[in-house]
Amino acid sequence: MKHILTIGARQFRSYFNGPVAYIVICIVMLTLGFFFWKTFFLFGRTSAREMFRWLGLILVFALPALTMGLLAEEKRTGTIELLITMPVTEAQVILGKFLGVFGLYAVLLALTIFYPISVSTLGHLDWGPVLSGYVGLLLQGSAILAIGLMASSWTDNQLIALFVALTLSVSFWVLDKFLPLLPTNAASVLEWLSFDYHFQSMARGVIDLRDVLFFVSVTAFALALAFRALESRRWS
Repeated sequence: MKHILTIGARQFRSYFNGPVAYIVICIVMLTLGFFFWKTFFLFGRTSAREMFRWLGLILVFALPALTMGLLAEEKRTGTIELLITMPVTEAQVILGKFLGVFGLYAVLLALTIFYPISVSTLGHLDWGPVLSGYVGLLLQGSAILAIGLMASSWTDNQLIALFVALTLSVSFWVLDKFLPLLPTNAASVLEWLSFDYHFQSMARGVIDLRDVLFFVSVTAFALALAFRALESRRWS
């Protein structure tokens, strides 16, 4: 556990030594503020649900930018070779990297709390859906971050890692948007695989164990694939 925390802390600190974290955080906050407040007064109710709808979508595009260099940059510079020859396992490297980027993601989500606080000053805000919405964002975000880490483990090119992670994340998010065009059986399968389908339940204030297990399963599966990719490098 000590090695995981050390790697995670090192990764977390590294974000603030470069521009990526600041750029992503600024873009997310400004984009969210623009779209949320642009439509907020049209609904005539004190609710943060639209904030979660917009934020869930924005993060699908933003989070891959945080993960693209997790392992790809280490491979490009050759520091991954040094890392995996140290007394740490591939699993510790993967979990440490994931913990570091997840910590940054938690900071980003913490900054968005000012939006529901602002909404609460305009009327009575039900904080139950707000809390469940943040749980949904944490779970969906962890899945996207794990997919991004997996993509970063496959290549030493950050742009390729970004493209792969972005393609997979967007694909999982839009799956349920094509349901009317598909047969019933296929539609139900795609709906179950859609990130947005599971997230919107939480944004409405409903935390279903099946939705939690879905995101946890996607996260674990993606991290397992990243582990296999890193492990295979040791024997290549």
